[in-house]
Amino acid sequence: MKISIVIGNMALDAELNDGATARKVAGILPLKASFSTWGDEIYFPIPVEAELDESAREEVEMGDLGYWPTGRAFCIFFGPTPMSTPGKIIPASAVNIIGKVKGDASKLKEVMDESQVLVEVGKT
Repeated sequence: MKISIVIGNMALDAELNDGATARKVAGILPLKASFSTWGDEIYFPIPVEAELDESAREEVEMGDLGYWPTGRAFCIFFGPTPMSTPGKIIPASAVNIIGKVKGDASKLKEVMDESQVLVEVGKT
């Protein structure tokens, strides 16, 4: 499913995969929330409950969208976190991979001083 992530004056296209957790996330859209940052990760709580599944990873890639069961949070990874080592993006703990940003996720560094995120079904 195509989605749009809007922060400040930036809109990024992304896609949710067809996993069970991603389908739960799709079911709550659109969602507007206040977000926090942790290194080059944006995360925010969402009203979804899911356990770690077969997509769970302890190392993610640039642009990955994750669901963090520990914090019931939607995560957008666009660079190193405080736990990262050179060349690796490491979440606080394992996340389910629910999708991917299309294009250059590192542009999110430009909107880290914003406070709200909108995630909605993308326009096709």
